[in-house]
Order: sequence, then structure tokens, then C-alpha cells
Amino acid sequence: MSSIYDSALFRNLYCNLAEYNEGRCAGGGWFGDGLLPAGFEWLAFAIAGLLVIAGLVQGILTVVLVLIWSERRLLGRFQGRTGPNRWGPYGLFTPLADAVKTLFKEDVVPKDADRLLFNMAPIMMVAPALLVFAVIPLGAGTFLTDLNVGLLFIVAVGGGNVLAILTAGWASGNRYSMFSAVRSVAMLISYEIPMVISLVGVLMLAGSLSLVAIVDAQRVPFAIVQPLGFFVFVVAAVAEVNRTPFDVAEAESELVAGYLTEYSSMKFGLFYLAEFIATIASAAIITVLFLGGWRGIDPVPSQVGFLLKVVGVLFVIIWWRATWPRLRIDQIMAFAWKALFELTLINLVASGILVLIWPEQTTDQLWIMAGVNWAVFISSMLIFGWVLAPKHDRRAAGNIPPAVTLAGPGSFPRSSQGGGA
Repeated sequence: MSSIYDSALFRNLYCNLAEYNEGRCAGGGWFGDGLLPAGFEWLAFAIAGLLVIAGLVQGILTVVLVLIWSERRLLGRFQGRTGPNRWGPYGLFTPLADAVKTLFKEDVVPKDADRLLFNMAPIMMVAPALLVFAVIPLGAGTFLTDLNVGLLFIVAVGGGNVLAILTAGWASGNRYSMFSAVRSVAMLISYEIPMVISLVGVLMLAGSLSLVAIVDAQRVPFAIVQPLGFFVFVVAAVAEVNRTPFDVAEAESELVAGYLTEYSSMKFGLFYLAEFIATIASAAIITVLFLGGWRGIDPVPSQVGFLLKVVGVLFVIIWWRATWPRLRIDQIMAFAWKALFELTLINLVASGILVLIWPEQTTDQLWIMAGVNWAVFISSMLIFGWVLAPKHDRRAAGNIPPAVTLAGPGSFPRSSQGGGA
């Protein structure tokens, strides 16, 4: 596991605060030997850590505001509308206006609600979404920490939203909320299983659970080498963050507003915020695991290259929202268990055989593996598309009557027009 001093963000701050140390701050900081006297390295460590965490959280919240505005503008373009254009130039202040409006709304708690759990659920929803960013490398040397089990950390922390949703539904004292929470949990678990299995192929190729090591191992992006795993992971990740077309559990047309029905003011705002943070986190994870992270866009700085890839993934997610209709809950569950789960097993077997043949892959061998995996991907999609396609012809079965050609009024019996003369 790398030391925290390998993070350029932390090291630069620490070296400007602590007294010069040859092993950690070669060359000193911007202010010579540091602002704090000798013996206060612990204080420099604490201040640097807090500043990095505060800057990361503030940066995430800023990106959320930009994402909300961008999504509304893009949806407007996709649907032939203008989008937000009243508050500020091009509607840039619309997310801020929404935040202020949400903040000053009345905070209503149902009489039958469990107040402690009701108030804890929004915090439980936001915390895991923020914790994921602790191990995501945003560029070369730009990370909060590089855990040697970073991938396992993401899987473990990312599952915390299941408990938050179930807590919100239970604590609301509302049957609609509880029913929606249970349905949401069932959907999340169903998609989390193929999503986790799809990562095994990445783990076999990289040989490490460290996200930095996974990025370094992508001489060829794993989205090219592992197209089937990439497809399953992207679809499952979109379902995990409740984005269209998998957002039926909180759709107003289904169960009022799902497990959010009884929430108002900033408690509702925290759920809304958590969904957008989780979407950004999912795009960042997809970039790290399958798109090469910060690699491959020279001479652009690594942080800028990483950001451009994340923006591209977010654009596709928004594009899906404007394109795909919302699925029924039975279609969502059937797709998880009858398609994605089997596809991950196929990807697992194919990847295992290829890694067994080439344990230490060269770049040429990675391209050969990509060709084999693309053949497996295309054939699997064709086979599963044919197997899962609806075969029942309702018209042939007599469930739908043949089309009736409407003629003039004189063609109908007099009784069908309201009675006698």
C-alpha cells in the first residue's frame, strides 16, 4: 500500500506546514522549511488532512451543481426545449435557487415516524457516496489515499445505500414508502451481484485491488479488453444510482415518490444530493476501472484528461435518460437475473481461460484477448437478445381483435347509435 505522502495533494500542503524533512519534503515547501516549528508535525499532518478532505468535498458539491444545470440544459436540447434560462446567464444560478428554495421549505415529520431513524436516513445516504471518493485517483499522484484493497472498499461502502433506503422507508411509517423501499432494496441487490462479478475480470487482468495499480495496468483500456464486463458494469451502475430507465422505485407515477414520500426540505435535498454524488462517483469509477483513468490523453494534464473522460460518461448517462422509457419493475428484475447475471458468468469464464493462457500479458496479447472477448460479447448479445425477445403473438392467440374499419353512420345498426327512431 502506498504512503499517504505519495498523494501530491497531501504532500504539498504538509510540506508547506511542517518543518523541512529530507525523507518527505525534498526541496522544502513554498515557505522554506515550513510555517510550523519543529515538533508540530502532527499538527501539520492534521491540518493538511482536513484541508484536503474539505477541498475534495467542496469540489464534489460544486460539480454536483454544475451537473444539475448541465443535465437540465442537455435534456432541453434533447427534447427541443431551451432548458433553464431565467436565473443568471443561461440559467447558471438555477441550481442555487433550487437549493435556497429547498432549504427554506417546511420540515415536516409524520406523526407515526421513528424520528431518530427518519433523521438519520438522509445522512446515511450521503455518507457512502462521499466516502467512495477517498480512494478514487483523480490524476497521477492526485488521490486522498491509495488503499491496496481500494476496489473492495468501493464495493463495501457502495452497498451502504441499501441500508439507508430501507431505513428511510421503515422510519416513515408509511406503507407506500415501506413497499417502495423493499422494492428498491430488491432491485439494488439484484444489480449489485452482476456488477461485482463483472469486476473479477478487471481484477484478474490487473492483479491488484488498488485503483492506482488498475490504472497503471491499462496499457489497453479494459473497456476494449473486457467489453462484456464493461457493458454489465455500466448498466448495473446506472441501476444502482436509480437513474433512468431504472428509477421506477421512486417514480411519482408508481408509488407517489417512493421511499422519499414523507421527506421534505433539506432531508429531501440530501437524498437528491446523494443521487447526483453517486452518479458522479459511478462515472469516476467507470473511468478508473475501464477507461484507463488519467492515462492516454497526452500532453493534457492527467487531472484534465480524467475529468474529460468522466464528463463523457456523464453525458452518456444523461443521454440515456432522454432516450429510454422507464421500465416496469418486473422487466427490471428479469433483466438483472435473466441477462446480466448470465453475461457476467460468461465473461468470468472467458477471462479466466485467457488469463490462464497468458498470465503476464504483453500489449500484443492484450489486443488478442480483446479480439476474443469482442467475439464472445457480440455472440452473447445476439444469443441473449434472441432468447429474451418476446415470442408470444397476442393477435395470433386471439387476445386482440382484428382492426375495425369505421364507416359512415349509416353502416351501424340503429341500436348502436342510441336507440329507435
